[in-house]
Amino acid sequence: MVGGAAVPESLIRAFARHGVRIKQGWGMTETSPVCTQTYLTPALAGASGDEEFRRAAMAGVPLPLVELRLRTEDGTEPPYDGHAMGEIQVRGPFVTGSYHESGSPPDKFTDDGWLRTGDVGTIDEYGFVSITDRTKDLVKCGGEWISSVHLENLLMAHPSVAEAAVIAVPDPKWSERPLACVVLKPGCRCEPTALHEHLLQGAVAKWQLPVRYEFLDAIPRTSTGKFWKLRLRERFPG
Repeated sequence: MVGGAAVPESLIRAFARHGVRIKQGWGMTETSPVCTQTYLTPALAGASGDEEFRRAAMAGVPLPLVELRLRTEDGTEPPYDGHAMGEIQVRGPFVTGSYHESGSPPDKFTDDGWLRTGDVGTIDEYGFVSITDRTKDLVKCGGEWISSVHLENLLMAHPSVAEAAVIAVPDPKWSERPLACVVLKPGCRCEPTALHEHLLQGAVAKWQLPVRYEFLDAIPRTSTGKFWKLRLRERFPG
């Protein structure tokens, strides 16, 4: 069982080669703490190995008693097609309805009692949730959202890349563009053009490609082991 930062499919496959099966979920301290879990539901019985790995890299399906929905910036509900993104909102008997001494502020709770998680994701036709980003980490390019998590997972699938973190940088034309901070594996070299081609092969549109790559010795991490993107934004402000 894995929690904290999402595990990319490439790492799940690597562990599987050693007989280790990774299962991950998603939740928050406010949800006590797990809301979703990955497993092959009856509707996906007989799925191919590739499909199993793809599902294992998702956040999974909601646990019993958890209600989960998506909402866009304008408050509408996007289609649950595995592509349309929205903020994940949850409620249930073990999901908090307020904070100690601060109540239920509107930036954390909706009027009808849903917890606004601050995570952005998709839900597909089988009910599987994929976490695409935090609202503060989304790259908003020309009115469209670019998922930094999706770019990171694809970059970390490159054979020369050990770690990758993507942040938004200001752009005079498009508002924001993605910048990729990359740590290469020992002894490896890789040009930005090769990473561009790798992303294009992963079905990334040209307008979603990073505006540039910064090659680092290490990516700063928080005390819980997650990428510390605040430090990266301070280091690369534009």
